[in-house]
Amino acid sequence: MENIFSVAIHYNDIIGYIEYAADIKSAKIVLADEAAKASAEKFLREEHEMQIPHKTLHDFTKEKIQPLADIESFKLALTRMWEVTRVHIDWSRPVDYVKAHPTIKD
Repeated sequence: MENIFSVAIHYNDIIGYIEYAADIKSAKIVLADEAAKASAEKFLREEHEMQIPHKTLHDFTKEKIQPLADIESFKLALTRMWEVTRVHIDWSRPVDYVKAHPTIKD
């Protein structure tokens, strides 16, 4: 059985979601804007060097992150995805509602 982590996203006024399958180390993005979706998919496939916080606000180290390697790397990459793709992670939006009512473009 797959272990799936889901989180709501939005791009401008379009809402969708991302699902990460830990067992197969892959992500599925449901978003009705193809360009934004492609940008987010590209971001998740690439390695990123990030400043990772530790015990204090002054304690950071640069680390390379492969977003699809594991759930912690995936979540960490999502915290930076907005800066590159303008796809916003809606941590507090109920993802089950979004799955039932995603924005559909005509």
